[in-house]
Amino acid sequence: MDVGVDVNEKDFIIAVNGESTANMSDIYASLLNASGKTIELTVNNKPSPEGARKVLVKPLDSEADLYYYNWVQNNIKKVDEATSGQVGYIYIPDMVANGLNEFAKYFYPQLNKKGLIIDGRGNGGGNVSPMIIERLRREMVMAEMMRGYEEGRTVPEATFHGPMVLLINYASASDGDMFPYQFKTLKLGTIIGTRTWGGVVGIRGTLPFIDGGILNKPEFAHYSAEESKWVIEGHGVDPDIYVDNDPSLEYSGKDQQLEKAIEVILNQLDQYKPVPPIPEFPDKSK
Repeated sequence: MDVGVDVNEKDFIIAVNGESTANMSDIYASLLNASGKTIELTVNNKPSPEGARKVLVKPLDSEADLYYYNWVQNNIKKVDEATSGQVGYIYIPDMVANGLNEFAKYFYPQLNKKGLIIDGRGNGGGNVSPMIIERLRREMVMAEMMRGYEEGRTVPEATFHGPMVLLINYASASDGDMFPYQFKTLKLGTIIGTRTWGGVVGIRGTLPFIDGGILNKPEFAHYSAEESKWVIEGHGVDPDIYVDNDPSLEYSGKDQQLEKAIEVILNQLDQYKPVPPIPEFPDKSK
């Protein structure tokens, strides 16, 4: 529900656009073709029109974003409860603007955590993985203090200085393949899950056919920095710890890969390096 809309969970919908729901056999019929349009709901905390209030809402055309939001929030809650608030969780759905925004939304508020679980499973790819990797590999060079503050802060700013774990699976594809490859090569942390998809040859200059089809030309491929050797394509990136979720357990809410990530990160929290305490101020009168 949008911010400012006075509707709560378990409220009763008394009417839709003035039509009483008591006379409806299917409330969804009253919302047909209503996506993105402003409609009026009459709601109440009891199944009665007495004392009801009217609100304006815009129905969604899909519940996918709501399921996604709940899944991410539940994972954050699982990690937070299992680690007593010491470990953060970030899900990166893709490597385009949306994924970059999701990373920024959850990374910066969790810089105070001692460990970080990054979830790249099902990452649809894109081209911003180097930007995220650059931020994750940032190291504290020195610290600075500010008047009135009891703790110092890192230089450069926004530096995470605890252990990290990355989750991957067979649906981590394209730039979602290249992200774990960089993470692994730079030794940023432990990778858990299943081998990634293995498709990173890039395309551009798509050519149209008169029947509506298209031709994609392979234009970009990747080889290792250490030697002249093709990497990732056709194989993917192997995890450090192999864990494949049981579909029936996953459907029931048990995420074996996430549980393993929690177990591993808890055993690595001794790697956390806090910002050094502010030293005593010098006596400049001498």
